[in-house]
Amino acid sequence: MFGKLTWSAIPWSQPVPLITGVAVFAIVLGVLALVIVKGWWPYLWREWITSVDHKRIGVMYVILGLVMLLRGFSDAIMMRSQQAIAVGTAHGWMPPEHYDQVFSAHGTIMIFFVAMPFVIGLINFVMPLQLGIRDVAFPVLNSISFWLTCAGVLLVNISLVVGEFARTGWLAYPPLSELAYSPGVGVDYYLWSLQISGLGTLMTGVNFVTTILKMRAPGMRYTRMPVFCWTALASSLLIVAAFPILTATFAMLLLDRYLGMHFFTNTGGGNAMMYINLIWAWGHPEVYILILPAFGIFSEVIATFSGKPLFGYRSMVTATMAICILSFLVWLHHFFTMGAGADVNGFFGVMTMIIAVPTGVKVFNWLFTIYGGRLVFSTPILWSLGFMVTFVIGGMTGVLLAVPPADFVLHNSLFLIAHFHNVIIGGVVFGVMAGYNYWFPKAFGFTLDERLGKASFWCWLIGFYLAFMPLYVLGLMGMTRRMQHYSNPAWQPWLIVAAAGAALILVGVVLQIAQLIVSIRTRQARRDLTGDPWNGRTLEWSTPSPPPAYNFAVLPKVEGIDAWWAMKQAGAPRAAPTYEPIEAPRNSAAGFIAAFFAVMIGFALIWHIWWLALVGILGAFVTVLTSAWRLDDEEEIPAAEVARLEASHGPRLEQGA
Repeated sequence: MFGKLTWSAIPWSQPVPLITGVAVFAIVLGVLALVIVKGWWPYLWREWITSVDHKRIGVMYVILGLVMLLRGFSDAIMMRSQQAIAVGTAHGWMPPEHYDQVFSAHGTIMIFFVAMPFVIGLINFVMPLQLGIRDVAFPVLNSISFWLTCAGVLLVNISLVVGEFARTGWLAYPPLSELAYSPGVGVDYYLWSLQISGLGTLMTGVNFVTTILKMRAPGMRYTRMPVFCWTALASSLLIVAAFPILTATFAMLLLDRYLGMHFFTNTGGGNAMMYINLIWAWGHPEVYILILPAFGIFSEVIATFSGKPLFGYRSMVTATMAICILSFLVWLHHFFTMGAGADVNGFFGVMTMIIAVPTGVKVFNWLFTIYGGRLVFSTPILWSLGFMVTFVIGGMTGVLLAVPPADFVLHNSLFLIAHFHNVIIGGVVFGVMAGYNYWFPKAFGFTLDERLGKASFWCWLIGFYLAFMPLYVLGLMGMTRRMQHYSNPAWQPWLIVAAAGAALILVGVVLQIAQLIVSIRTRQARRDLTGDPWNGRTLEWSTPSPPPAYNFAVLPKVEGIDAWWAMKQAGAPRAAPTYEPIEAPRNSAAGFIAAFFAVMIGFALIWHIWWLALVGILGAFVTVLTSAWRLDDEEEIPAAEVARLEASHGPRLEQGA
C-alpha cells in the first residue's frame, strides 16, 4: 500500500539529520500554533496565501529565498567545518554518505530555492510598478508558480527526515544518478522536486515576458523602460528558452530510472555525455537568468545614489540582450575535458571570452555613472561597490578557465569552486541583498536599520574573501572538490582560513536577522511617509509605501527615461484627477491547492505509492479545471473607494489626470 516507504526510511541511526529534522518540525508546529492561537489564520489566508497581488507574491518569494538561505548556508558551514579537520588520520565528524548528501543539497538549494526565488521575487514586486501598470499579465498563474516552487522546497526538506537526498552533486550526472548506482530515493527526490518547481519557473517566465511586451503604461516605449525591466525581460526570455531543456532532460533520466529506458546508460545504447551537454545547455543560461536581474538592480541603485542618470543607457540595453543571446553559445566550457576536440574547444573558449565583453561594458557604465555624481554611501550602494570589485575578479578567473589548456589543469579542482562562488555570491547574492535593502521601504513602508545593514555587508564581503580566496590557492595546489577527507596536511591551513571566512559570513547573516528585528521594532520612527525615501528615479517611487493593491489610481503618462525623476524636476502641481472604478483580480486558492496536490504527486512517485499519485493527479486536474472555468475572477474597486484611499496617502505628484 505504501510502496517502498517503511519505518526504515527515517534515519534513526544518524543523529544529525534526525535531530535537525525534529527541530525543524518543532519550529513549524510552533509557528502554526502561534498563528492559530493569535487568530492570524484568516488574515494570512486572505491577504497572503490566496493573494494574487504581484507585490504580495514577490514578498513571499523573497521570504522563501531568505528562509532557504539559512538551510543552504547551514550545509556550507557543515562542509567547511568537516574539511577543516578531516586530514590524515582524522576523519572529521561527518560520514562520507552524509557529506555527499550535504554538498548535493547545498548546490541544489542555493541555485533553485535561494537565488531563483529571490530574483523572481524582486522582479515580481518591482517590474509592474516600474512599468506603470497594475499587475502582471496572469495574476492567478503567478500565484500557482509561487506555490509550485514551495512544493519543490517542501519535497527537498522532507528528504532530510524521510529517506535521503541525492549523493550525486547538484546536477546529478549519470551514470551515478542512474538506478544501478543510486538505487535509493535520493535522486528521485531531486528530480521530482526540481520538475515541479521548474514548471512553476517556466510559467513565471511566460508571465513576465507577456507582461513586459504587452502591458506598459502609456508612453512607456521599449527605449523608456528602466534597465531593471530590460534585464527582467532578458532573464525571462532565457527561462522560456532554457527551462524546457531542463524539464526534458530530467524527464529522460526519470524514464531511465522508472521504466528501464536507456537515454543516458552507455551499456544500453544511450550516451551519458548527452546528459552533460543537455544539463549545461540549460545550466549556463541559468547563470545569466540569475545575474542579469542583479545587473539591473545595480543599475537602479547606482543611478539613484549617484544622483544622476545611468551612463550609456542604450549600450547597457544592448549589452543585456547580447548576453542573453551569447549565453546559449558557451555551455561546453563546463567540460572541455570531454574530448570533443581542439576545434570545438577553441570555438567555445573564444565565445566564453567574447561574452565577457558586454559584461565589461556594464561595469564601465556603472563606473562612469558614479564619476561626477554625489555618491550617498547607504547600504544598497555598499553592496553595489562590493559587487563591482568582487565580480570583476570572478570574471577574470572565468576568462582564465575559458582557455582550454588552463581548464585541463584546473577542471574539477577547488579553483573552479572558487570561481563559481566568486560570480554567484559576488554577483547574484550581493545583487539581491542590494535590492532587498533598496526596495524594502517600498514593500513595507519603513526603512531598514543602516548601521546593522552596513555591518552585515562588511562581514559578508570580508568573510567571502576569507572563505574563497584560499580555494583558488588550493585548486592550484591540486585539491579537487567534493572531498570528505584528504591526506595532504599542507592543505589544512588554507581550509581553516576558509572555515573562518564562512563563520564571518554567518555573523553577517545573524546581523541581517538582527537588522530586520530591530527595524520592525523601531518601524514607527522609520516610517516612509513620502513614498520616495531614496529620491528615486523610476515609477515605483511615485506610489505610496507600501503601494495600494491597484498600484496606480491613474496610469502615469511616460515621456522619457527615468519618468518619476522627470516629473519631479518638472515640478508638476498636484492634479485633481477624475477617478474611475478599477478592476482588480480576486484572490484565488488555486495555487495553494495545486501545490498541495503537487507535493502529494511528487512524494507518491518518489516512494512508488501509485494509488496516491493517481489521487494527486486527479486532484490537480480538478483544481486546474475549476480555476480555468471560474467566472468571477475580478472585482471592482469603486471610484469613491479609490478616491478615499488616494486621499489617505497624502498629496503627491499625479500624472495622467
